[in-house]
Amino acid sequence: MVITGALDAAVGDVFTDQSEEADMSEDADPEPERNISGGDAGGGQAVSFEPGEAATRAEAVVDRLGELYWQKAYGGRDAFECLVRTILSQNTSDVASQPAHDALMDRYGNDGDLAGSLANADQQRLAETISAAGLYNQKSERIIALAGRICEKYGGEAGFDEFVTTGDPDEVRSTLLDMNGVGPKTADCVLLFAGGRGGVFPVDTHVHRIARRMGLAPPDADHEGVREHLERDVPAEKCGFGHTAMIQFGRDTCSARKPACLDDPDACPLAELCDQVGVDTMGGDVVDPSEAVE
Repeated sequence: MVITGALDAAVGDVFTDQSEEADMSEDADPEPERNISGGDAGGGQAVSFEPGEAATRAEAVVDRLGELYWQKAYGGRDAFECLVRTILSQNTSDVASQPAHDALMDRYGNDGDLAGSLANADQQRLAETISAAGLYNQKSERIIALAGRICEKYGGEAGFDEFVTTGDPDEVRSTLLDMNGVGPKTADCVLLFAGGRGGVFPVDTHVHRIARRMGLAPPDADHEGVREHLERDVPAEKCGFGHTAMIQFGRDTCSARKPACLDDPDACPLAELCDQVGVDTMGGDVVDPSEAVE
C-alpha cells in the first residue's frame, strides 16, 4: 500500500446510522448525491495498491469499487466528535444532520474539551441547537449522558481518543456497544474514522443490501453477519474504502427499489461479479434478498 497524499475535511454521511434504529425510508430526507468521504474533500488519505489477482470475490468487488470511486485510508478524526456525529445522523441523512453538527460545534466546541462542554450542557438548549437532525430531545439526552460517562471514565475527550486509537480493538468495540444509543455501525465507524483501525467494514443499509444481493453474504444475513463475511473476505487495508465506496455505488447504481441492471444488464459495472439475489431482470421485480430464499 502506498500513501499518495493527505486529504482534509470532515467525514460525513458515512455516519448515517440506519441500521441501529428504525430504517429511514428512501423517500424521506434525500441523501447527498456524493458521499463526502470520497474525493478531495472527504478526509483520510489517498492510497494505491499494486495490481494483483483478488483472493476472494468480495475483494474483487472492493477493488472494482476502488477503481470506480476512490481508494483511501481513514483515521485521525476526533473520537468523541465522531460519536456525536453518529448520534446526530441516526434516522436521518446528512442533509439534515450536518447543520445540526455544525450548530453544536459552534456552540459547544470552542472550550477545549467538547465532552466536558456537553456533559454540562442544558438539555433543552442542546435540543434546540440540534433540532435540524430530528429526534432532538432523545439525541440531546443521549449526547449529554455519553459526554458525562466519557468525562468520568476517561477524563474527557483526549483520554477517550487515546483509548479508541490505542486500546485493544475488541475491547474498544465492546465498550462502545455498551453505551446507550451506540450500535454496531456506530462503533465500527468510530473505530474506522477516528481509530484508523484496519479490518473494520461498517455495515449500513446500502452495504447490507448490496453484499447480500451480490452474494457476498448469505441472503438472510443480518448486519452483523454481513460484517463478519466482509471483514473475513476483504483485506484489512481495503475495508475502509470498501465501505465508503459501496455506499456511493448503492446511491449511483444499486438502489433498493430500482438497481440499474433492472433496465439494462450492461449498465452495472459489477455485473459479472453479482449473483443478483432478489432481482428478476426478466420480470422486472426486485425484493429484499432474504425474500428470495427458497
